Amino acid sequence: MKLTGVELRRVGMPLVAPFRTSFGTQTRREVLLLRVVTDEAEGWGECVAMTEPLYSSEYLGAAADVLRTFLVPALVTAGPIDAHAVAEVLEPFRGHRMAKAALEMAVLDAELRAEGRSFARELGAVHDRVPCGVSVGIMDTVPALLDAVEGYLDEGYVRIKLKIEPGWDVEPVRAVRERFGDEVLLQVDANTAYTLADARHLARLDPFDLLLIEQPLDEEDVLGHADLARHIRTPVCLDESIVSARSAAAAIRLGACAVVNIKPGRVGGYLEARRIHDVCTAHGIPVWCGGMLETGLGRAANVALAALPGFTLPGDTSGSARYYRTDITDPFVLDEGHLAVPAGPGLGVVPLADELAAVTLSTEWLAL
Repeated sequence: MKLTGVELRRVGMPLVAPFRTSFGTQTRREVLLLRVVTDEAEGWGECVAMTEPLYSSEYLGAAADVLRTFLVPALVTAGPIDAHAVAEVLEPFRGHRMAKAALEMAVLDAELRAEGRSFARELGAVHDRVPCGVSVGIMDTVPALLDAVEGYLDEGYVRIKLKIEPGWDVEPVRAVRERFGDEVLLQVDANTAYTLADARHLARLDPFDLLLIEQPLDEEDVLGHADLARHIRTPVCLDESIVSARSAAAAIRLGACAVVNIKPGRVGGYLEARRIHDVCTAHGIPVWCGGMLETGLGRAANVALAALPGFTLPGDTSGSARYYRTDITDPFVLDEGHLAVPAGPGLGVVPLADELAAVTLSTEWLAL
């Protein structure tokens, strides 16, 4: 395909409720969307970078700048291209995986739409619906947490993930277990909030039979995670530390993780996410699909990825209503704890013009 234009569109979407993690509280999600126009079809991509470099070093302003200044011009210079060549063309530019992932996603969407194939088919999905978990942020009080968890279980979510940080960990987990029982699939996510010195404290979570503890230590401390795994019974899951198939293979070899959370934006795109899935499957490591408060565009792609055979744990592929009163696509609605995998060409969804216009903050057309 030949690129003829790229639109950068920044949108702002209020959350239905504040979402607090160990690195901050969000009340609104700003998202950078890409619309790639080719000589065959249009495609959409979504950049999952946040407005500030808190979760990772990337942020929306920098993503937009590197796209307009380096990444998009590089693709244009490369001439006619397919999605599988995007990563190779962009490889000379260090980092910026979230920006690269958004551009690859848009090119892949356009390519698949032109060919009448779906994301799910292209990635190798084996399911037409996927089980869904939900991520529950840090609350002001334990009773507020219990009310939130009860609401999500009533909606049908099959797994609960609790965000934790020092001072909000053992007691909230204990309260959820005592209230809802051992049959609830329960895991925790620290978002790098602890150090190896907290190993004895984190071992206090072992009696609660958690599915996993996600990214307890700094993203660069892979050896520390390997040491921690020898001191606690709860399986260690890596998130921020996994940025490629190579890093996943190294972490597995070191014994730093028993589970891997795959976030396509964090690793540079859905094709690299599939490679990480393949590496983990080959080593018997279960994977699940993480979320970054995506719109319906990113959610569609995540659900397709989560339908691959190695995704044996419910992911953070929540319904649209978990975060947004109105999505920019037809909403994803939970059905008995599952979401349907889109089967149409490309992502299988498109933005709804009125909803997209209502949340658009700015647009920029990059003529090629």
